Amino acid sequence: MQKRAQRIKDLLEEKKGENVDIIDTSKSDYFVDRVIIATTLSDKHTTALLDYLKEKLKPQGEEFIKVQEGDEWIVIDLGDILVHLMTEAYRNKYQIEEFLAELMRDKNV
Repeated sequence: MQKRAQRIKDLLEEKKGENVDIIDTSKSDYFVDRVIIATTLSDKHTTALLDYLKEKLKPQGEEFIKVQEGDEWIVIDLGDILVHLMTEAYRNKYQIEEFLAELMRDKNV
């Protein structure tokens, strides 16, 4: 699992994804085991990163179960890994890392 997540992180960083974080949610009640979050440079960069991930990961057997797209964000469901690609403004707005940190704290209480 960690190797797959690291491979995705490396691919995102290869194409200028910024502040790429891997969050282990396997010990929480969250519906996936890993969440990967990357900041993109623009809405076009967000789409380009999605295309690059598909190009590189599908031949390795990675299944893109669902992809949801907004103006400045994309969420990719890979089954047990969720990838969030978003512009800096959207990343600051939604603060997914804080939501997941709170979820993890609540589980450990």
